[in-house]
Amino acid sequence: MHADQRAETTVTTGTKAWELFRDDADVIAARVAGSLKDLAYELADGDEVEGVAIDSPDGRDILRHSTAHVMAQAVQQIWPEAKLGIGPPVENGFYYDFDVETPFVPEDLVKIESAMRKIIKENQRFERRVTTDADALDELKDEPYKIELIGLKGGSGAADTEGASVEVGAGELTIYDNIGRNGEAKWSDLCRGPHLPTTKRIPAFKLMRSAAAYWRGDEKNKQLQRIYGTAWETKEALEEHLHRIEEAERRDHRKLGRELDLYSFPDEIGSGMAVFHPKGGVIKREMEDYVRRRHLEEGFDYVGTPHISKEGLFHTSGHLPYYADTMFPPMEMEHAEYRLKAMNCPMHNLIYRSRQRSYRELPLRFFEFGSVYRYEKSGVVHGLTRVRAMTQDDSHSYVTPEQAPAEVEHLLTFVTGLLRDFGLDDYYFELSTRDDSKPDKFIGSDDQWESATSVLETAARKFGVDLVPDPGGAAFYGPKISVQAKDAIGRTWQMSTIQYDFNQPSTERFDLEYVAADGSRQQPVMIHSAKFGSIERFIGVLVEHYAGAFPPWLAPVQVQGIPIAERHNDYLFDIARQMKAQGLRVEVDESDDRMQKKIRNAQLQKVPFMMIAGDNDVEAGAVSFRYRDGRQDNGVPLAEAIERVAAAVASREQV
Repeated sequence: MHADQRAETTVTTGTKAWELFRDDADVIAARVAGSLKDLAYELADGDEVEGVAIDSPDGRDILRHSTAHVMAQAVQQIWPEAKLGIGPPVENGFYYDFDVETPFVPEDLVKIESAMRKIIKENQRFERRVTTDADALDELKDEPYKIELIGLKGGSGAADTEGASVEVGAGELTIYDNIGRNGEAKWSDLCRGPHLPTTKRIPAFKLMRSAAAYWRGDEKNKQLQRIYGTAWETKEALEEHLHRIEEAERRDHRKLGRELDLYSFPDEIGSGMAVFHPKGGVIKREMEDYVRRRHLEEGFDYVGTPHISKEGLFHTSGHLPYYADTMFPPMEMEHAEYRLKAMNCPMHNLIYRSRQRSYRELPLRFFEFGSVYRYEKSGVVHGLTRVRAMTQDDSHSYVTPEQAPAEVEHLLTFVTGLLRDFGLDDYYFELSTRDDSKPDKFIGSDDQWESATSVLETAARKFGVDLVPDPGGAAFYGPKISVQAKDAIGRTWQMSTIQYDFNQPSTERFDLEYVAADGSRQQPVMIHSAKFGSIERFIGVLVEHYAGAFPPWLAPVQVQGIPIAERHNDYLFDIARQMKAQGLRVEVDESDDRMQKKIRNAQLQKVPFMMIAGDNDVEAGAVSFRYRDGRQDNGVPLAEAIERVAAAVASREQV
């Protein structure tokens, strides 16, 4: 019985969950009435039970969290003075934080892995034990970080940060003991569970690296040592994962950005702020030209707004205090506080409000390339994919409530077409809604949220694309749809977003109005949409998706002319002039390098068309084409050669 199958067996009180799944070796835990439980859990009459397979998302989380416990046990065997932090499962793996005197080095990971294998081989049993706060505080008196977590139990949500929820929550407090063959407790840890039945159920794991990390993600706290690892249901699955990591490293946009001379991140400017070099500027300009033209075709008006504003504007919009931590601090000027803008929507609202609007103008669509600034923590800044200074292709549609469903469909058609043009045609939708258990994080009535969510969901389902729920992921002012696109090696990236906003147009905020057909004044609905999201992040994703080998229309250099000998230079320069006259990007390598070296250089720069010319080509008025995959076409007539490149560029051919 697997994770997606509900047990039909009649459950009687006293039955252990494992008894229902004794014949299914893949089941490592149970879901009882929707909650994950250990297989040792004692069931009651009428319990609805599902088996959780090790290769399911929940099963992998349980496997990885159990492996994190084994790793922590091994660390304390080798370094008894090590103090335990937190060890949650994360995407594709797990980590555990330790307070140790000396940072870990790669050789330490080898020692830890060896100790872990011994623990796994011993087939230690994971056994859950309920305890009281007082008993836990006494038992864990030498573990200061665990004591802090116990103090957060049932508090204001602070225990939910940085993986702390795997240890404590609002319910009962539990400790998991690792029990040896003779029934003795080998090691214990504060934990909510569930876990694998025994350590021997860990089929394949590997420790990946160590790094420094602030306790509970707060820069004001002590810096601990974090060890990252991964665990999988089979050795084959582990090997596939490690291969994907190797491929991801080969495609790393930071490395390729240096090698292809696209962009850099000068320390003199500051963390999370990129500069684009001429070749990277080509890609950026092509993307800007494309999306600017597409917005105009889709009925958007181009607008522009400043980079800074008086702080009061963001109080009016409601972003302060919700986003204060991710905005740059205020600067004082002329007895007023100013902020670098973190979003464009408040300024677009001022444009809308600048004069009276009629229902005949709606939908009214504003678009701009707006530079915004967000204070991301230094630990999460990552190349182009997580920056502090970014440019958004930001747009806002002002519509009547009746127009909202059609506008959402219109925007989804726009963004999915854009993704396909850029070669990202494997995607699904994610619907982010509010978390009803945290009303202080969201504004608006139940009816407003229900109506807005229904509009997004109904529109999204018309596209026949998987729609995945994201409870609690909405912005404070309304639900959103995000398009989650998969790249060439199967990783998922959040790209375009569409958000329904009933907050900012309200009388309490910007008091936006339009004159309806009956002469009454009505409040419009505001729909945010970003097609690229941030252009910097989109470029980073594209570099990794294509491994730097862009399709011809995006390639910084579309054609590299390669003369066989110096006497062929003028011929290729003349062809290059003809190509440039058609808007093509062409360079001729007139260096002293041998022809094979020139071909190699063009391959390293991932140029899509290498145009080679020798005596026979000059005599015939032709060229030879060599492509990135090593294929070559000889004797291509000049007019055909130019047309071939121009057609590939115009069609946005994905080669």
